[in-house]
Amino acid sequence: MDTAGKGPPSSRYHETAVERETAVLRRFQAEADAVADLILSSDLPWVDIAIRIERLRWEAERLFPDKMRLFEMIYVKRFQRLWQQWREAR
Repeated sequence: MDTAGKGPPSSRYHETAVERETAVLRRFQAEADAVADLILSSDLPWVDIAIRIERLRWEAERLFPDKMRLFEMIYVKRFQRLWQQWREAR
């Protein structure tokens, strides 16, 4: 007898909520990776990169309002470091 997906309703709800949260986190990380990729492999000027960082910041604030300090420490510093290492050296 196949019992897949037939656990208690609260268990299925929890799994669905975790899957949704995982998908949100993956989309956010993909957007951050796209900004990093633009820094590394495009000729966009800093002002255009900064606009994309600001959009990502708005999304982070919407998704994780209590984690903005962490966003600045991890993502913004990462983007600045990539710019300095790969763009200013050109």
